[in-house]
Amino acid sequence: MEIDALLSDKLIKPKSKTEQLSVLLLEGKISAEQLMDRAEKAKDPVKATCMEVIEYASKTDPSLVTKKVFLFAIVSLAEKAPRIKWESAKVIGNTVHLFPAQLDKAIKGLLDNSEHTGTVVRWSAAYALGEILQLKTKYNKDLIPAIEAICRSEEKASIRKIYEAALKKIK
Repeated sequence: MEIDALLSDKLIKPKSKTEQLSVLLLEGKISAEQLMDRAEKAKDPVKATCMEVIEYASKTDPSLVTKKVFLFAIVSLAEKAPRIKWESAKVIGNTVHLFPAQLDKAIKGLLDNSEHTGTVVRWSAAYALGEILQLKTKYNKDLIPAIEAICRSEEKASIRKIYEAALKKIK
């Protein structure tokens, strides 16, 4: 299988592995579900790379992410490894408009990650929560005050700006 061969090749640099797998995904030679299946059985670095590939490709073509992969991204928000958390949040942010019935599960995990010590984890959670906010769903009733509270406590201006931009777009 091409996925396993690329992921296990020690001569290929991690960034190149991500790029090559992303091209295969965008060209339809592999699927997001195949990457997810590989990630489920993998150690954290490989799992994070698989999520990064899905994230990169989903920016270009969100339809590559199936409901099963989306749900996997939500579950992956609770992983210990920060890179898995942030790649999963970006997958959710890129594709949340396709899965409005799954918002409650995504919101909980993203709000948890909004309090993470890692800046990139919080930034990615802010991106995904901002995308959810802009969908203008029933969840905004509770999400807006939660995001406003996060803005008051967030130390990084770059992260606050993401939330503020999303709030501005819905008002």
